[in-house]
Amino acid sequence: MQRVIFLVDMNAFFISCEMTRNQDLVGRPAAVAGDPKKRTGIILAANYEAREYGVKTAMVLHEAKKLCPDMVLVPPDHGFYESMSKRVMTILNRYTPIIEQNSIDEAWLDMTGCESLFGKPSKAAQGIMDSIRGELGLWCSIGISENRFLAKMASEMKKPLGITELWREEIQYKLWPLPVSSMYGIGRQTAVKLKGLGIETIGDLAVFNRQTLEEKLGKYGVQLSNLANGLDDSQVIPHNRGEMKSIGRSTTLPEDITDIEQAKRVLMLLCEEIGAEARKYGKKGRTVQLTIKYGNFQSITRQTTFKPTYLTREIYGAGLKLLEKNWDANKPVRLLGVSLSGFFSDCEMDQISLFNCGGGERGSEKEERLERAMDAIRRKHGYRTVGRAALMSYKRER
Repeated sequence: MQRVIFLVDMNAFFISCEMTRNQDLVGRPAAVAGDPKKRTGIILAANYEAREYGVKTAMVLHEAKKLCPDMVLVPPDHGFYESMSKRVMTILNRYTPIIEQNSIDEAWLDMTGCESLFGKPSKAAQGIMDSIRGELGLWCSIGISENRFLAKMASEMKKPLGITELWREEIQYKLWPLPVSSMYGIGRQTAVKLKGLGIETIGDLAVFNRQTLEEKLGKYGVQLSNLANGLDDSQVIPHNRGEMKSIGRSTTLPEDITDIEQAKRVLMLLCEEIGAEARKYGKKGRTVQLTIKYGNFQSITRQTTFKPTYLTREIYGAGLKLLEKNWDANKPVRLLGVSLSGFFSDCEMDQISLFNCGGGERGSEKEERLERAMDAIRRKHGYRTVGRAALMSYKRER
């Protein structure tokens, strides 16, 4: 039986969520920005009207405003976006239990064997799209193929509201003519290296000498060759929160960066989401891991351990130390990720508290109550109603 894999990608998710509750944003250039009151904020998501002006995710706010002076800016409400994401996943679960959520706005679905229930893949995809749009007012694009890579590439071919099938027998005329820079997994620096070898299109990469690719790019070159030929045997692995081993967030930047201040802002936003989720599920971790992936697709991971915590400030502080220690301004960065792991059970935490008689935890307990109060306020009234000054500004920017 042929595998059938969907990649459901929500279109401009954050700002689309905002548009469902504020009709004044519809049809106008608009974006969710990290801190619209500061020139140092960054664009988290821009709608398609703003993108027509060249506004991109992770762009510094003052640069975006130069491109689109009339753009409406909305502060982020991560609690709202998370709740909308869960509603999307609930809809997807009606179609298959094998779902791997790749991010807050993207998930792979293994739809193998579901044709008798929902019809051909294109019909099932249309049903998913209609359900999400009809019930939530959100748009999505869906890629359909026999593996995860081709499904991801298919999902990028038509946005917004696109349904695209891309099977291996179709890659020569659907995939190969595309520029190599558009291939999932290739950053700007890698694209430059490939073009230096005379590789302009994905088709050029597919037929290029594999030995030369390995000599120039190592194992990554072989992997790229396989993907360009439509070969990907990775599985869709559903996540079970009851067996949660880590909580992580990562983001691929639209452009490679060398500015550590911009990286700090991205790290801050990732840690905010990790801290909120860790507190929600009562997961105190003692290991923070930082992942830095460079433009050549090589990556490093660094980690540190400390007393168990789910406080955002402590998670961010650990991640920031790792970032500053390992930052190399000569190596453009295309992805940043951070995770919290090494979770303690309630029993183990009780034992730690029992034998911690020095009274040194009062400050942490006070901060924990404060962060839980912030979480409650955000869930009830929205993310923008309360902020964390220590994480929303930096000494260099004051």
